[in-house]
Amino acid sequence: MSRRHPIIVVTGSSGAGTSTVKSTFDTIFRREGVRAAVIEGDAFHRYNRVEMKSRMAQAEALGHSMSHFGPEANEWEELEQQFRAYGETGRCRTRYYLHNDEEAQPYGQPAGTFTSWQDTPVDTDLLFYEGLHGCVKTDEVNLARHVDLKIGVVPIINLEWIQKIHRDTKSRGYSKEAVADTILRRMHDYVHYICPQFGETDINFQRVPVVDTSNPFIARDIPSAGESMTVIRFKNPRGIDFPYLLSMIGDSFMSRANTIVVPGGKMDLAMQLILTPMILRLMEIRRAQMQ
Repeated sequence: MSRRHPIIVVTGSSGAGTSTVKSTFDTIFRREGVRAAVIEGDAFHRYNRVEMKSRMAQAEALGHSMSHFGPEANEWEELEQQFRAYGETGRCRTRYYLHNDEEAQPYGQPAGTFTSWQDTPVDTDLLFYEGLHGCVKTDEVNLARHVDLKIGVVPIINLEWIQKIHRDTKSRGYSKEAVADTILRRMHDYVHYICPQFGETDINFQRVPVVDTSNPFIARDIPSAGESMTVIRFKNPRGIDFPYLLSMIGDSFMSRANTIVVPGGKMDLAMQLILTPMILRLMEIRRAQMQ
């Protein structure tokens, strides 16, 4: 953790909605005049798309699975080094993974490849990471120790699968059978490397649908925000003004001493009310340390 160069992480599995949360942070940063360096988790995958397919085929031939959730497919040591570098100097390096032709076209590269590494801008106020592994802890790496504010985005598992199935079949051209194979292949890594991160996070936002999602593989659509509730759990509720939050967010209630439940359509409002003071506090501490 760094008082002079703070790091904020939003971590969640593929299809969890971390990109939506990133847009909320972008709004807060813009409104409060916070200059953020940004790292995307995909930038620290180990292999490009062609290489990854080859590696997965090799792993399957040897009788074990490989996925983007696990250590074999990612550069976690490199990511930790960048967290450490930013905390010490306020600078680090990153790159972009080009998911599709639209993203790849400006770089003149094929989709599924990486751009070259580049340094983050000078004079940023904080580092913002959004991706799969911002709070990973193993025998080899401990990313969580470098982070000042850790946010988890965790829909219940069936909703997560529905979102992934719809995204991958409609936007990426995969069949439902192929998506199901992917879910099964990465389950071991999900249990061992994704789930444990949510015990490290300071706040978890878990979207829970109030419609039937018992068979995600036949769901015709993704439950809307109006058909969901968001469960917000604080690791340390000390200093959280729950009466204020309850008064500002209609139809919200507390389910435990460290947990507030809000209508799904008010998740963005809840995030802004909760996270803005935390970000401003990090900026106050940073300014004091810089003097």
